[in-house]
Formats: sequence, structure tokens, C-alpha cells
Amino acid sequence: MEKKKMSPKLRLALIILGVYLLVLLAAAVLIDGRHAEITLLGESEMTVEVGETFTDPGAQAISTGRIFGSSRKPKGLSGQGQVDTGKLGEYTISYTASVLGRETTVERHVRVVDTQPPVIELNHTEGYKASWFTGYEEEGYTARDNCDGDITGRVERTELEDRIIYTVKDSSGNEARAERLIEYSISTPSISLNGDADMTMTAAMSFSEPGYRAADSLGNDLTSYVTVSGSVCPYVPGSYELTYSITNDRGDAASAKRRVNVVAAERPEVKKPERKTIYLTFDDGPGPYTEQLLDILSEYGAKATFFVTGTDTRYSDMIGRAYREGHSIGVHTYTHDYNSIYSSEQAYFDDFNAVEQLIYEQTGSYTSLFRFPGGSSNTVSRFNPGIMSRLAAAMENMGYRYFDWNVSSGDAGETTVTSQVAENIIAGCSGKTAAVVLQHDIKNYSVNAVETVLIWGTSNGYSFEALDMTSYEAHHSIAN
Repeated sequence: MEKKKMSPKLRLALIILGVYLLVLLAAAVLIDGRHAEITLLGESEMTVEVGETFTDPGAQAISTGRIFGSSRKPKGLSGQGQVDTGKLGEYTISYTASVLGRETTVERHVRVVDTQPPVIELNHTEGYKASWFTGYEEEGYTARDNCDGDITGRVERTELEDRIIYTVKDSSGNEARAERLIEYSISTPSISLNGDADMTMTAAMSFSEPGYRAADSLGNDLTSYVTVSGSVCPYVPGSYELTYSITNDRGDAASAKRRVNVVAAERPEVKKPERKTIYLTFDDGPGPYTEQLLDILSEYGAKATFFVTGTDTRYSDMIGRAYREGHSIGVHTYTHDYNSIYSSEQAYFDDFNAVEQLIYEQTGSYTSLFRFPGGSSNTVSRFNPGIMSRLAAAMENMGYRYFDWNVSSGDAGETTVTSQVAENIIAGCSGKTAAVVLQHDIKNYSVNAVETVLIWGTSNGYSFEALDMTSYEAHHSIAN
């Protein structure tokens, strides 16, 4: 059966109707305003602690409009953005959905924060107590923060009388505080003195401290912290006080005192010889002519006194020979350098002791006899005013005896002729009961004159003796 063709008018009418319907539909859609509606699950503004785990609550999306209402079927939804909880800051997560080409976006804001204070841990040694003297010695501490890590270096210490306060802040301003109570060992240490607290010593060139010890109640040795005030002039008789003290950083103190009484040494009384006596004395040796001199003295059975030096140690063995042959040995000077010797008491003592040691090495004993370089009346020491007066008193206080002379041989500059030296000695000794003769055994013309003097003295009733602690001293007047 043949189909009936649609008339042109009908076709046109249908087209017009379709267009009209499309226009109506488009108008309806436009008026409906259909779009995606996004709903956040959870809060739109969230806060999370640094280091904690963050889980995104997510979101939902539906299609909605004014005319046709909302659909129940979820629409396609995409999200963008991440939250790094290991790093402080603000983060954004965006959720996006699209309906009929219309795109909708909703944001969630997440803030990573640090509200936790740091943690301070205090180290402690079992049984430890702060010492009275040294105070508290820090046992150690650490500070850690959940964000900043190790912040021990930021810790501030405030030391109070009986406690220490530790405080620290992290980079977010969170503050931590810890407190350590300080337990001290028994308060004041004791200072004990070796020897007597009230001691007496014979005048000497130096004072030897008997010693002391300081300790706390726990037995800790604090001796090295003791300071000693006061002084002892060991060659000047008198009473001296020494104070031994120990003071801690808080101003607490402990002390002990020692009184040192310096007394002059006892010396035997000087006795004038009962018979005419010549004391031959020789300075500045031994030297190249000392052996010849000892041979002459031995031949005549005469004794003499040698005030020796250390200026030429090639002949030091002559000191020992002289001592063994019954001659007296006394100190003169090691260097004969006036500017050095008389610069101070200590300088003189150092020079004196050097000769004493030399004498001991040669004889096995020390001597108490000496002669000042230049004699006690010298003026070469005036660059140090009063040094001779002080030294003479000091040496006598220490038990030494110094000898000048009352007969000069003239061998120190007046003459170099042997016969004149002999004449000077003989003239000086004549009429004296005790004659102390000054000669120098480092000068051959003076040594050569000795035999003449021995012959004259023996024939005129003189004996030739060595000086000792009771001998006539022939002191000069001190000029400085």
C-alpha cells in the first residue's frame, strides 16, 4: 500500500511547533538556573597540630535549580590541594563540580599550628650535692620541641640562692620552665695548719711554710683554693701573723691564723786572745797562688782564714785542702759584682748561698764566718741606701759573724812590691794584741810576703791563728 505523503503545510507546522518547544525548553532551563551545589563535610576552617595526621573530611555535590529543584544523584566532584602537617602554615583545598557547563568551586582552609610547649629534661647524678666552695656544678639538661627539634642552646638559666630556673621558648612563642632545687654539702670547710699555730723560728734567710690543708665535711680537698695573707721577714726578729682563708662565690669565708715569732740566733761571746795573735786573712781566692801559700803556712805551722769566692772554680779544690789542714773557711762572694750583690737583701743572700754551697761541696760542712765584699764600711753600695746596715743586722740575727780588718797589707792597689807588702803588715801588727790582716791570695807578690811576716811574728811572740766565732771581729763603722 502506497504511503501518503505529508503535505508541505503540515511539515511546516510541525517544524514551527518543534522550534517553539525548544524555545520554551531553553527559556525554562534559563529561568531554572541549574548549577552544582557543593557541601563541605566538616568545617570550612580547620586547625591541625604540627606533626599530627590530617584526614580530609571531603565534600558532596548535587545539581539544583529554581524550577526543577535538586537532584538526589551526586554529581561528579574533584578536589585539589594538600596539607603538609610537618610544616607550619596555611593550606587550601579546593572542591570543584560542573553542571551544564557551569563550574562551582568551594574551598576549605586548613591551618597547621604549634601550640605545644617544648620539654626540658634535667640530668641528675645520684647522690650529688653542691660543694660549699665551688657552688653548684651544672649536671646538664636538654630541651626539645615538637617543631624546632633540639633547642637546648636556647635555654636560659637563672641561678638563685637555693635553686636554678630553666626557661626556653620555641619559634612559635611557646614557653617551657623547669626548676632544680640545689642541695649543698655541709657549709663551712675547715682549715688545719701543719705545725704550731704559734711558732718560733730562729732568724734565717727564708721562711719555710709548714703547710696547711682545707677540706669540707665530705672530705673534698679544697687546699688549692686557700689564700695566704701576711708575710714573714725571716731575718728580722719580730712577731708576724699569717692568715689562711678560703672564700666562696657567695662571700662565705673560713680562716685560720698562725703567729710566727722570729728570734735572733744565739752566738758565742767574742773573746780577745790572751796572747799576741795575728789573724792572716785572704780574700778573693782560691787562685793560682793558693797552693804555694798553703805550703808556706804548713811549713811554719801557722793557721789562716780564707774568705773564698766562686770566681775561678779551677782552684776550688784548694778550699778542701785548706779546711783539712786546719784553716778557717769563710764566705766572701761568689761573683764580686757589687751592683748585683748589693741590689737587695735577696740578691745578697743568693750570692752568699752560692758560696756556701761551694764550701759544703769541698768540706762537707757549712760555715758561719764571712766578710762583706768591700768590707762593712764600703761605699760602693750607696746606690741602695741603708743596705749595709740592714745586711749586717740580718746576718748577725741569723747567727753569722762578719769580719773586717785592722791591718791592711796594701796589696789591693797601694803597692805591688812584695817587700812593701811585708812592711805594711809588720807595721800594722806591731803593738796590737789582736791583728786581723787583709791580704789577697790571688796576688803572687802578696803571697810571697807571707814568709817574711811569719818569721817576724814568730820571733816577736805572735801566734798565727785561724778566725772562729769567738775571734776579735775588727769591725769598721758602717757607712751605708
